[in-house]
Amino acid sequence: EILRKIDICKIYYIVKLNHREENKSMLDSKRLKNLGINIKSERLRKNISQERLAELTNISRNSVSLIETGKINPTVLKVLDIASVLGTDLNTLTKDI
Repeated sequence: EILRKIDICKIYYIVKLNHREENKSMLDSKRLKNLGINIKSERLRKNISQERLAELTNISRNSVSLIETGKINPTVLKVLDIASVLGTDLNTLTKDI
């Protein structure tokens, strides 16, 4: 499947976030929180537990929790895995970041 232009731009932004220094700006923190909120919202909408999402994406339940609260920055591949498991697209998960 070919990614739309907007998906590519958002992937670039996520990669860029992953390469920044540990001291994130307030804006970056807000963006990570928005990503987490979007993931949690989709997960709850699909009635999937954190444990099940963790199993299906091969990450720990604790990592799912940290992603959903914006405390860690997932890799692009993890965001794509999460989108796939949740049956949604990258635009939905990256809305407002």
